[in-house]
Amino acid sequence: MNMRTHWPVLPIVAGLASGLLTGCGSGTGDSGGTGSSVVMGMSDDVLATDPASGYDPGSWLLFNNVFQSLLSFPKGETEPEPEAAKECSFTDTQAKVYKCTLKDGLQFSNGDALTSEDVKFSFDRMLKINDAAGPAIMFPMLDKVETPDAKTVVFRLNAPDATFPSKIASGAGSIVDHSQYDGDQLRGDHKAVGSGPYQLDSFDDEQAVFSVNPHYKGTAKVKNSGVTLKFFHGKQADLEKALVKGDVDIAYRGLTAGAVAGIEKQDAKSGIEVIDGTSAEVQHLVFNMHDPVAGKLGVRKAIAYLIDRDALIRNVYQDTATPLYSIIPAGINGHNTAFFDTYGARPSRTKAAAALHSDGVNGKVKLTLWSTPSRYGPATDQELKAIAAQLNASGLFDADVKSVAYTQYEKDIAAGKYGVYVKGWVPDYPDADNFTSPFFGKGNVLSNNYNNSTITSSLIPSTAAQSDRSATTKDFARLQKIVADELPVLPIWQAKQYAVVRDGVYGLEYCLDASTVFRFWELSKDD
Repeated sequence: MNMRTHWPVLPIVAGLASGLLTGCGSGTGDSGGTGSSVVMGMSDDVLATDPASGYDPGSWLLFNNVFQSLLSFPKGETEPEPEAAKECSFTDTQAKVYKCTLKDGLQFSNGDALTSEDVKFSFDRMLKINDAAGPAIMFPMLDKVETPDAKTVVFRLNAPDATFPSKIASGAGSIVDHSQYDGDQLRGDHKAVGSGPYQLDSFDDEQAVFSVNPHYKGTAKVKNSGVTLKFFHGKQADLEKALVKGDVDIAYRGLTAGAVAGIEKQDAKSGIEVIDGTSAEVQHLVFNMHDPVAGKLGVRKAIAYLIDRDALIRNVYQDTATPLYSIIPAGINGHNTAFFDTYGARPSRTKAAAALHSDGVNGKVKLTLWSTPSRYGPATDQELKAIAAQLNASGLFDADVKSVAYTQYEKDIAAGKYGVYVKGWVPDYPDADNFTSPFFGKGNVLSNNYNNSTITSSLIPSTAAQSDRSATTKDFARLQKIVADELPVLPIWQAKQYAVVRDGVYGLEYCLDASTVFRFWELSKDD
């Protein structure tokens, strides 16, 4: 099975940060939500309420709050811990048999008991439906799910995968009520029945309304009486106006870098504050290895030598992003600076010219950089134009930029029509595997005709089988060195997560970390 071809939308601005939030801890579930309800505005759409379909950040935000998974990521942490499960572990030394025991007394929001039958049903259903916009693509290793009794679930894998716990801790591991969902098709009524901290009361084109699930039994301590999520459908200016007017308490995913920078410069009397946190979102330039121009290593190296990431972040993103010199972002085990070590941070026309000359490239290189508006952050087109200007300023390139709608963009990439194009990535789970296997494994999502047998046959399988994730650092370093040398992609930036809040709203710092889980239950608001 191919890895996914659907790249999620980047969040509030283009950018990502190093380091992780500190202070975690699960605690004991508290189903009696107290305090005021919170209103949050978001420019992204929620594309699905059925977890067998949704594979976008908006949908996973809903899933992470309405549904439980066997495991979950505590705030500030990248290692999953039990949630619906009392305990989980591999029972073999090969990381091919994973067993979980459920907690006592689990219930869905409608009062139905949650048993191992529901867990098996949820995974079997997701794989059977195999929706093109769904997360089934994450589980090619899952052979079968067994239920020896009502509280025990056994996952049997057809290949070692030490990251399996992280995968089932994500939105892809959402557990649905087997009596409320069809095993053969997606639910089409925009309703959801889960066992998470919240229940979905209503969902339409304008908003989704969540109340506290009285039957929830898990690790979350709910600090509000409900959340209303208002949709702005990409209209960033409208979202900013709603925040200023007080129509929303929080603006998340969609304010431009300029808006965020402007709010940060305001004094405390404005009543609005920017909260930033870490994430693991990245953006790359991708090179089609079969393209007559970008397929030349000398051309790719010249681009790597000429790009000025600091200038891009300063001029385009107004310092709301961080330069990225690694396939694996900072804050994730395995991160290094392979591209900094190979190409440096300061542009070098001399080295770029030498790279072109060594590959027999003479004269200005005519090149088109392909972009798509808003999909990977609202400033993507502007960023690509700035990169083209940097290349042209060297006198070695004649580069231009073309931007097309996302649907056409994806079709053209799959057809091999572009030589250089931009891709953003929001991880499914915070592990180096999720930044390497989808990009450089068999059937990778880039559609750029890149294959390296050392990576696909040795490095990816060996890292996947290693249960001690800290022991994978050497192999991931070797993988990144190969990628830096062969340049199928060029990392550009790592994003910061931002949310903008009005006075009297708290808890956002626990919603913005590398796990990409936005925890509604951490939000609170003064009465």
